[in-house]
Amino acid sequence: MNITFLGTSSGVPTLTRNVSSLALKLSQKPDIWLFDCGEGTQHQIMKSNLKSSQIKKIFITHMHGDHIYGLPGLLATLGLSGNSNGIDLYGPSDLQNFVSSALKNSYCKLSFPLNFFKVEDYALNNEYLFEDDKLTVRCANLKHRLPAYGYRVTEKDKPGRFDIEKAKQLNIPPGPIYSKLQSGEMIKLDDGRTFQGSDFSGKKRKGESFVYCTDTIFTNRAVELSKNADLLVHEATFSEKDESMAYEKLHSTTIMAAKTALLSNTKKLILTHLSPRYTRKSPIMPSDLLEEAKNIFPNTFLASDFFTTEIK
Repeated sequence: MNITFLGTSSGVPTLTRNVSSLALKLSQKPDIWLFDCGEGTQHQIMKSNLKSSQIKKIFITHMHGDHIYGLPGLLATLGLSGNSNGIDLYGPSDLQNFVSSALKNSYCKLSFPLNFFKVEDYALNNEYLFEDDKLTVRCANLKHRLPAYGYRVTEKDKPGRFDIEKAKQLNIPPGPIYSKLQSGEMIKLDDGRTFQGSDFSGKKRKGESFVYCTDTIFTNRAVELSKNADLLVHEATFSEKDESMAYEKLHSTTIMAAKTALLSNTKKLILTHLSPRYTRKSPIMPSDLLEEAKNIFPNTFLASDFFTTEIK
């Protein structure tokens, strides 16, 4: 799996950073999952290597405009292009009313279904929002001025690496049989020979995990959600020098984001949702924000628009 940042600014866009959105590209299939959809997100997608027609799920953290104003426009464009078979929308209970009202009052009728999932009860009961044979999705209530939710996507353990050379030496014909062996099944060939899948694969490989937390001040709920994650994307709206503003607005400082990563034993941290007050010409620059976090959690990186990285 990999992620692409489509917007990394807090509150308002800047010349170099759009407002919040992130795309998760799944492995082994072409699906894209979108996390937040600030104004202009569809333009950012067009400038990237992503295809909006591959978006299957959209997860909204909370109902502030810099996280949702791009959603009606993106859906309308997908409707006009006829490139979607349906989208699942996850978010606070107000999300459905916002989207439905925007589409109704702009006389937009979509050519595909929208499926809404209200996340409050899933967060309260610590239940999976989504699960299939490869992935699970959980959410947790964060701490902001209005209800906000963090999301965790976890791959289930994957089969061990298949010993293709051993299979060839035994004259096992390639094709679907190899997949069955890798998944641990027993197969029987036309010549009567039988083989056990476990004899051709190593130990199962641990699946990847990704956590997205914004907007929030430091909270143990984010720590719990991020436990042992491969990658945590966490907001860092403010410098540690502006901690008082962070508490006033219920946003995180760089130190709070780094503390979340450290306490949760996350492997890698990426900072996003930077206040537009920090520019290359200001007393505190984005590079200073990165250094503040790295002093606490060394394996920290700074997001920028269109930055793409693997989960591991």
